[in-house]
Amino acid sequence: MFEGKSIWQIFHAGGFTMYVLLFCSVVSLGVIINRLIDYAAKSLVRRPRLMERIRKEVEANNITNAIDICRKTYSPLANVVLAGLKLHGHGEKEISSAMEREITIEIIKLERYTSIIGTIGNIAVYIGLFGTVLGIIRAFHDISTVGQGGMNVVIGGVSEALITTATGLAVAIPAVVVYNYCVKRIDNFTNDMELCASELTDLIGPK
Repeated sequence: MFEGKSIWQIFHAGGFTMYVLLFCSVVSLGVIINRLIDYAAKSLVRRPRLMERIRKEVEANNITNAIDICRKTYSPLANVVLAGLKLHGHGEKEISSAMEREITIEIIKLERYTSIIGTIGNIAVYIGLFGTVLGIIRAFHDISTVGQGGMNVVIGGVSEALITTATGLAVAIPAVVVYNYCVKRIDNFTNDMELCASELTDLIGPK
């Protein structure tokens, strides 16, 4: 059916919904790259190593050094610890509240843009199916207009219409996979932040 046709001709055969799917794929790819790079950078700092450094400074009563370590570390874990260290000497409740607020802020940052790929993953297939339905309608309209061609016209029209379904799946599947991956990574970050908050409370809280 598509022998001798260029990619552009095949793309054009899918109709206007192909342009919608192209837009979705570009947006999805941009978000995926952004999130993967951000998570990779923030994952370079390991919780045990960070808390070991903080523990040494706190036990030596070098709170200023511990704060400097956090400020120079690009990680949501360090930001949570920093929020607690800034209130060193205050009550345990104040320290815990500050770190809980920071955890919420960091989760919001980690979730940034993820709803976009989640939405694209959910709707891309339906956009593709919508394009296919329109293509089939067009194929039958052509038959009624021309009045000849029979199954050859139907098969040709349907095969071109199914391009949008295939494209919709190609856009949706990676988006869904990466969205689920992002959700898992956010859960891991959240668990580590909560552990950091708990460890720091034990370190600087009232004895």
